[in-house]
Amino acid sequence: MSPWIIWGTALLLYLLFRLWYDNWQGPVKTHEIEAFLDAVGDRLEETGNSRAVLKAFLEQDDGGEFLMLNLVKAEMGEVEDPKTGEMVRGFELLKRYSQRFMPVLLGRGGHPGMVGRKVGGYVDAWNTSPDPGWTLFGLMRYRSRRDMMRLAADPAFIAAHPEKILGTPVTFSFPTKRMVSLYIGPRVTVLLVLALAAALTQLAVGG
Repeated sequence: MSPWIIWGTALLLYLLFRLWYDNWQGPVKTHEIEAFLDAVGDRLEETGNSRAVLKAFLEQDDGGEFLMLNLVKAEMGEVEDPKTGEMVRGFELLKRYSQRFMPVLLGRGGHPGMVGRKVGGYVDAWNTSPDPGWTLFGLMRYRSRRDMMRLAADPAFIAAHPEKILGTPVTFSFPTKRMVSLYIGPRVTVLLVLALAAALTQLAVGG
């Protein structure tokens, strides 16, 4: 097999990955914002969130990726399963919600950046509310603000929302932009994996 075919295939796969992983549609348009907010409907106010805050975030779209920081207090007691009516641990509903949320997130170019559990109380805090008993934190990568809103309006996400509410009595989230990071992202990781696979293939076929 020609080295040109091997490395050309690796390059093609990487380009296809970047076509999926990056946002090529630019910032959201005004008409899209209104359509997105109408699709979300009253769910924002029902959970104590602000339509104006979300609208401002969308109007300031730069077209790039962002990371959503989530702090979660999981329900460790029992709640009524919205599907069966049986009493189950709220944490089980949270896990069930995550199992339905993640495929939708991945399908839109998003993925977890980091997820972890709390191992202690506040050790450095002032002028803030007392620790409500946070359980988990997560950094979720979104390909774009458009993808976030499409995910919020996705039927699979909407269907799982009651499980999220029952499994998460307290939470807050806000979007962030990476400033400094020592972790290499999927762009570099996928490039290195494909380059290694191409090099090993070339050695194996004696190219």
